[in-house]
Amino acid sequence: MSAHPDPFSHHPELRNEIADPVQSFFRTFTTEVLAAKMQELGLSLNWWHTDDKREAMRLETLSGHRDADLWVFAYGSLMWDPAFQFIEVRRARVPDHARRFILKDIHGARGTFDTPGLMAALDKGSGCEGLLFRIAREHIEEETEVIWRREQVGPAYTPVFVEAIFSDQSVTALTFVADHDAELIDANLTREEQIHFVATGQGFAGSSMEYLRNIHRKFAALGIHDDDVAALLLDAESYVPTR
Repeated sequence: MSAHPDPFSHHPELRNEIADPVQSFFRTFTTEVLAAKMQELGLSLNWWHTDDKREAMRLETLSGHRDADLWVFAYGSLMWDPAFQFIEVRRARVPDHARRFILKDIHGARGTFDTPGLMAALDKGSGCEGLLFRIAREHIEEETEVIWRREQVGPAYTPVFVEAIFSDQSVTALTFVADHDAELIDANLTREEQIHFVATGQGFAGSSMEYLRNIHRKFAALGIHDDDVAALLLDAESYVPTR
């Protein structure tokens, strides 16, 4: 890593906004850790991909993408806690996609079956702003293993390559979009359900409210204004449960 320039040279304001990947909980996250946590909390087991299946998915996705540095587009919690080591970070936009709050978390991360949480997924839309991280070619194998253990722990997202634009450049970047065949993705959530899930969802990774506040705070640091994020946060903070 020392042979590469400062990863924050283009965005020094993010230096203290992005968690050290080496210290991240997700750096050593495995299905064994997940199973132990689920059992400890009395939550449902065996909804996740097997290690062999996840690894096969990783290898298939990255086939043909190992001869150069790998760009990864982050639009949710990866922005502030990527867990993988990177050599550059840039503010970027992905056309033809949008950040949508349609992931209904019922498996314990930020919500449970009885009290679901809500997280973002990338879906078809008019554009999404986020962060673009560059992984050095020589570290693609180990760093994408970290990414897959986190983003592909179970059915929810599909890994794809999309066009990402920053400054005057356009690159092909790996990202994870909503899998509409997955149980956790519900594109038909009402606004009332979204607000309720954000306001009440809580799990071993934190609350859904904390998750949304972090997105909003990171956007403020970048000068990004997302109308949906701002409105959803305002509504969730004003939420009064019905009796």
